[in-house]
Amino acid sequence: MELDYVKLKQIKPAISGYIRKSQILLKKSGIPDENAVHDIRVLMKKSRALLKLAAPQLDKTYFERNITELREAGRIMSNWREASVQRRIIKDLKKENADLFSMHSENRVLTFLQERQKATNEVIEDTNKTVEQINSLLNKTGFRIRFEPMNMIEPKLLIKELEKSYIEISDLYLCCRNNPKPSKLHKLRRKSKDFLYQLLIFRPLNPIVIKALEKKLDRMTQDLGKFNDLAQLIQSSGYFYKMEDNNPAVDELIVKVREKQDKYLSKVWPVVYKIFCPGQNLVNILGFKLLII
Repeated sequence: MELDYVKLKQIKPAISGYIRKSQILLKKSGIPDENAVHDIRVLMKKSRALLKLAAPQLDKTYFERNITELREAGRIMSNWREASVQRRIIKDLKKENADLFSMHSENRVLTFLQERQKATNEVIEDTNKTVEQINSLLNKTGFRIRFEPMNMIEPKLLIKELEKSYIEISDLYLCCRNNPKPSKLHKLRRKSKDFLYQLLIFRPLNPIVIKALEKKLDRMTQDLGKFNDLAQLIQSSGYFYKMEDNNPAVDELIVKVREKQDKYLSKVWPVVYKIFCPGQNLVNILGFKLLII
């Protein structure tokens, strides 16, 4: 006999769990390593995604305060993450293109890349103070979440919010497919990550299908993330293809970076099409009827 309804996962315990895990990772060592920084930032994004899902059913001031502090906690660590990612990318580029780096080393773009790779922990000089700041933000947010009643949240309103996210991403996909600007692709990634993390709440409705969808979205957003990392590296280097002091070695290096970006996008487009293509709808993608919630 089939059940008349399916109970969704609860939002409050999920957010509280993410905050606790973040604080445990912060306390493991004096200086969070690259993996810890990545994991904490992901946990912050998951927490914000679930708050956004419930936003219409929460007090506006309460929602905005928690979202702001969770975003701030993630933003504080963004420099740590960006520095380590760019060092790794440059290391790989130098390994793959040693001849290009050895030519015209006085060029300002190449000089920037060389100096960027040599930077070690300069961006985290005040690490202890920064960790305390992040932990303080998490303590305050965790306390408010703990004492905020969320047992009256209406499941059908949650699915409506998820559908809004789906429609927004579908529009973004068309925009990016017709004009793949880095800023738009970055937004597509951010919104898709929110959608991915929100799916956790609906997993009980169709576990096999939704877990498979989560895996596809995870791979897709990772590839978009790698595309964005390369775009940020080019932007921060100050490169522009019509610069007067450019030389063939620098232009060739950037072309190789662009080829890497093309490779990542070639993996993204088929996945996004299957999930967010025109004419597709959320119910068909998730494989359940709204009546069973």
